[in-house]
Amino acid sequence: MKRFLYLVGFALLVLLIFWLGKQFGSRSVSQQILSNSMIVREIAELASLEVQGVASHKRSNLANDGSWADNFKKMFQENTVWVSIPYQAKYGVDVNEKNFRVSVTDKKITVQLPAPHLLSYELRLDKMETANRKGWLLFQDDETYTDVQKKLYETSREQLAGNTLYLQQSKDKIKKIIAQYYQPFLQDHELEVVFDGEESVLPLK
Repeated sequence: MKRFLYLVGFALLVLLIFWLGKQFGSRSVSQQILSNSMIVREIAELASLEVQGVASHKRSNLANDGSWADNFKKMFQENTVWVSIPYQAKYGVDVNEKNFRVSVTDKKITVQLPAPHLLSYELRLDKMETANRKGWLLFQDDETYTDVQKKLYETSREQLAGNTLYLQQSKDKIKKIIAQYYQPFLQDHELEVVFDGEESVLPLK
C-alpha cells in the first residue's frame, strides 16, 4: 500500500513539475514575442503601400480667350505640348532606434512609429504618351519635351508627397499588419499604434 501511495505521489509530483514548466515556459515565450521589437520594426518597414496612376502635364502659349491676337498666334506661333506618363509610388516609414519603440505592460501593447511619407516615385517613361500642336512658323524642339517632363515630375511628386488619402492608407495598412502579428495576445491586451504627430487613438482589438 505504501509503495502504491509513493507511486501516486511521485506521479503527481511529475505532473506538477510538467505543468509548472509548461506554464512558465509559455509565459516566457509569449513575453519574448511581445517584446521582440526587431520583428515589429521589420514588419513596419515592409508594410509599404504601393500606388499606381498616370501623371499628365500640359504647356501652351495660348490664352484661349477667343481674341484676334490669340487666334493669330494659334495659326502661326502656337506651341502646345501635352505629356502623360504612368507612375509608381511607394509610401511607408523609415524606422530607426530613435523614432521607434515598443512598450509592453500587463494589459497594453504600444507601438510608436514615425509618420509615413513618400518613399519612392518612379515615372514609367517607356509608356509615355505625348502630343503637340505647333504654328506654321515653329519647328520641332526636343528640349521642350524634356522641360515639360521635368516639370511634370516635380509637380506630380510634390502632389503625391502631400496626398493625405494615401498617407492615411499607409497608416491603416501598417496598423493592420502589426495587429495581425499581435492577434494571439489581443484577448488580454490592448494594442495601440501611434505615429509621430498623431495623438493617442482608440486601442486596436
